[in-house]
Amino acid sequence: MRIIIGVTGASGVEMSWYLLEALKNEKSCEVHLVISDEAKINWKLETQRPLEDLLSLANFVYEAGDMAAVISSGSYGTDGMIVMPCSMKTLAGIVSGYADNLILRSADVCLKECRKVVLVPREMPFGKVHLRNMKDAADLGCVIVPPVLTFYNGPKTIEDQIRHIVGKVLMQFGIHDSRFVPWAGAGKK
Repeated sequence: MRIIIGVTGASGVEMSWYLLEALKNEKSCEVHLVISDEAKINWKLETQRPLEDLLSLANFVYEAGDMAAVISSGSYGTDGMIVMPCSMKTLAGIVSGYADNLILRSADVCLKECRKVVLVPREMPFGKVHLRNMKDAADLGCVIVPPVLTFYNGPKTIEDQIRHIVGKVLMQFGIHDSRFVPWAGAGKK
């Protein structure tokens, strides 16, 4: 399996570390990472981890301006892409086909090649433009997985919540993280 991960300049960039950490446990998964300049700024503001901790989890790392990267072409086969977190600017770019950086170009390629694109939009509250763009992205074939809190799995920490979101994202690719706690039915805790 080969998955492209885009990390954009929305709040919640540390979620991408949990995502890549889970994918690292999938020995047969090759990870291609693109992190925007804005995401690098948010990384410094929101996390105590060195950015190298994120970069080291990927098999390949590209600059957002590298429009000649192998993942910019549909002839390079991938299983799809995850944008986590997905800024509203990136969402708008994906919906409009405005592929002016490698994250947007990779999403554009995945959509034109009918590959899975999972977006984890990070904004609150969603404005009408955001909601319209999410609907339009879904109409184009994207799967929208906002990082919404879940309580049926008995989370005790923010990490539990993030791992649940990551688990839901990975399910879109048929990957099951052992730390993901699914719904077990009423009374079966």
